[in-house]
Amino acid sequence: MDSKALQKLIAIWFEEDIRDGDHTSLSCIPQTQIGTQQLIIKGTGILAGVEVAKQIIHYFDPELQIEQFISDGAAVKPGDIAFRVTGKQLSLLQVERTMLNIMQRMSGIATTTHQYQQLIEDTGCHVLDTRKTTPGLRYLEKEAVKIGGGMNHRIGLFDMILLKDNHVDFAGGITAALTRAKQYCETKGKDLKIEIETRNLDEIQEALTTGIPDRIMLDNFSPERTKEAVQFIRNFGSKKYIEIESSGGITIDTLRDYAVCGVDFISVGALTHSVKSLDMSFKAIK
Repeated sequence: MDSKALQKLIAIWFEEDIRDGDHTSLSCIPQTQIGTQQLIIKGTGILAGVEVAKQIIHYFDPELQIEQFISDGAAVKPGDIAFRVTGKQLSLLQVERTMLNIMQRMSGIATTTHQYQQLIEDTGCHVLDTRKTTPGLRYLEKEAVKIGGGMNHRIGLFDMILLKDNHVDFAGGITAALTRAKQYCETKGKDLKIEIETRNLDEIQEALTTGIPDRIMLDNFSPERTKEAVQFIRNFGSKKYIEIESSGGITIDTLRDYAVCGVDFISVGALTHSVKSLDMSFKAIK
């Protein structure tokens, strides 16, 4: 995420939290008083959001000094100190909650992603995120997925063509949807990967026959049906390598069952929509 876009978000976050002033802090803390606070990890996981936190802190008060000890992507445990910040106590108190909210959520996503990816690391399969993200935080949440060892599926509707069941039904079928998608890319001069969601072997065969898709999604297939579909796709004789993605209700308990079937990717909405934040606090050093 570029710095200008992030600064726009940070401005919104502070407007949401502070408005015309942090009256609690202003009422009892002198304007010039200097102090230090440190970010203490209270859970076990993967740290994410340090670089974003630094931008949040410096956006609010460029004079705040940061001493960093742990970087994004590092494994952390209770008691670890990620960084210390020194400067005006009023500034420290006002950046605290916004910075923690972002870091806790990003670290929760990175931790969950790491847990999923570690389970299938030996299979060559990669865990993907989805568009099931918090509005306004998609770029940060998808960055956290990457920090945790996963891969981004697509950022939004603009960087890939993914023909799902509703697109197929509205377009009049698999062949019509794929043909129109290819023609659209050629007409518009767009170099976009084309993926199509399939619900059975008949749809897979029809999609492969067109020679168009770069990736085929197996939607709500059981592990048994997934293995059958993978073998069918690999034996079809396509001139190009067709990526295969499993999707639909796959949990951490069933993840490996799908990965060992030979799929290239498994998309998991839970990486971003159902994670538990990693606990941490920003405490004053007396």
